[in-house]
Formats: sequence, structure tokens, C-alpha cells
Amino acid sequence: MSEGRRTGFFWHERCFWHDPGAIGVFSAPGEFLQPQPASESPESKRRLKNLLEVSGLIDELDVRKAPPASREDLARFHTGRYLDELEEGDRSHGGDAGECAPYTPGSLAAARQSAGLAIAAVEAVAGGELPNAYALCRPPGHHAEADRGRGFCLLGNIPVAVMRARALGLARRVAILDWDVHHGNGQQEAFYDDPDVLTVSIHQAGNYPLDTGNFDELGEGTGLGANLNLPMPPGSGIGAYRYAMQELVLPAIGDFAPDLIVVACGYDACGKDPLGKMMLNSSAFAAMTQQLKALAERISGGKLVMIHEGGYSEGYVPLCGHAVLQALSGSRIAVPDPQDDEIAAWAYQSLQPHQRELIDSWREGWRRVGATRTT
Repeated sequence: MSEGRRTGFFWHERCFWHDPGAIGVFSAPGEFLQPQPASESPESKRRLKNLLEVSGLIDELDVRKAPPASREDLARFHTGRYLDELEEGDRSHGGDAGECAPYTPGSLAAARQSAGLAIAAVEAVAGGELPNAYALCRPPGHHAEADRGRGFCLLGNIPVAVMRARALGLARRVAILDWDVHHGNGQQEAFYDDPDVLTVSIHQAGNYPLDTGNFDELGEGTGLGANLNLPMPPGSGIGAYRYAMQELVLPAIGDFAPDLIVVACGYDACGKDPLGKMMLNSSAFAAMTQQLKALAERISGGKLVMIHEGGYSEGYVPLCGHAVLQALSGSRIAVPDPQDDEIAAWAYQSLQPHQRELIDSWREGWRRVGATRTT
């Protein structure tokens, strides 16, 4: 692979310095809640970066930093009032940016840096400078809404990056696939009435947020039919995800024919995650990456960007992330996953009848929506 065509890898130490506080999985401390490190910690991301160093895969990547996102870039998605509140809180005592989005002084710098990494990765790929890229963002962004933070997310990394790229004329049609175990409500909100941005979320049904993520949320106005949710039953495994990708996700993105594909790349659908109830292994994430890479090469000149989102197993996220980056870059450098075969052998990993029935019903419903849009 030539020097100029390597997969981009965007990261910055500042992102690891975001401190949500010692609240564990809770949004606020309580009398009977013993303090513990926050679930959204830097450790899983830092360990991924370290594993890339130890394996040598990072030496095959185009490693880059990026400036933090500007207020102007953030304001394309977020309201001025929300940004003012974040800045004031960051200068004083921190707090909660909205719902389950705690932060402390210094967190805003990390969040702006995280959004800056997403911006740089999207622009480098959309502009043809890199063939594809991975941004190791933290804090995550896919739950952040225009006027509040949610679910560990302060700023909408992907909406901010996509809106800037479109404003600069680097991409007109963009497909966003979110395979984090939690619904990608932030991207849905950002582009719900936009016919030129397809937002797809495959997630655990009824996890977080509780008020979004149903299949019948299909977009509105001219954006009707450009939002697709697949709320998968808890316990879905490799067979269910494979079937959903083949039967609905990949065809929907292919039919949309975007200029650019962006993935909200969370690893909390893995079988070792404490905040999800799904059963994927690292090979499953690699396979989905390979499918998307092949699709991107066919329909969008190979332009594919992965933006790191959730994933709370400090030991297993690095193995999943390494597998994704190996697939994305086409590297031969692999690391052994001692639990890959074990997870694959768990009961109910094959496609179950109730899962097939549900996915088939979504496929038919999505076809009806597409037929309505074209008549």
C-alpha cells in the first residue's frame, strides 16, 4: 500500500483526559451509591491505542492529530444557548450537560478535541486525501442532541463533522450507520427531515434512550424514508446481525448511493460489554467492516470513516477495535482474540426464528416506504 493511500488514524491525548466523575453507571451520586469510576472511562480507548502500538498495526496507518472543533463548527448542529451553558459549566464546577452526561472542568476541551478528530477524519476522506479513516474519539457523541448532552455524550461528533463537510461542498449525500448497542438518537435528530442524509441505527431495543429508536421513526417531510431503525431483541448474536446487515442495512445504504459512509463505531454490542445484552465477537465487527468497505468501494469511491463511540469492556474493546482497523486498512497484522471462538460458540448465536421474523417485517416495511417515496 502506497504512503499516500494508507488508512488514517486520528487520535489525541486530550480526549483521554475527560473526567465524568466517580458515578459508575449512574447519572448522579446518591446516598447508597458507593463512588466508583465512571463506565465511560478512557481505559478502553487507551488500551486500543496501546494494542495498535504493540502489534505494530499503527505503523501501517497514517497517524494524525487535529485541531479542536471551533464554536462556528459546533453551532451548525448545537444551539448557542447549549454551547453557552457548556462553556459556563466548564469554567465553574461542571455538572450534567442534560441527561446522563456528566462532566467536570476541562471536559469541554476534550469534547471539542473529540469533535475535531471527527471533522478531520471526515474531511480527509471526503476530500480524497485518505482512502478511509478511523477517529478514536472521546467523549462519544452519538447521543448528544442540539440543545443538550445525553448518555455520556457532550457534543455531536458525527453531525458536526458531516454538516461541516457538506457546508464545504465535500459531500452531498451521506449515509451514517450506527452499530453502537444504544440507539443513535443524535444523528437521527440532526438529519430527521434531510433527504440527503440516510441515518441507520442497529441497536438493542429498549436500552438507551428509552424514548427513541423504534422502526416507525422513518423521518419526516422530505426526509421521510431516510431514517432507518433496527431495534434488535436483547440476546441477538452473530447470526441475527449478519442477517440484518445482508437483508436490510447494506441494501438500504446501497440504494441510497451516498458520496460518503460514516459509521458510529461502538463496541458495546459485544458479548463482554456490561451495558449491553448482545453477543458479538471481534470477528463479527471485522466482518461488518469488510462488508461496508466493499460496499463503499462499489458505490462511494471507497470513502468510509469510522468514528469511535461506546464500548465499556476495558479488556475486550481493544480486540474489537484492532479487528476493525485491520479490516479497514487491509493489514495482515492480526492479534489473537482468546474469547472469539468461545463467544461464537455460545447458545443462540445462530439466527433465531423470532429474529428472522422481525427483520423480515422491517425489510418489507422499508420497501413500502421506498415505494411510497418514488410514486
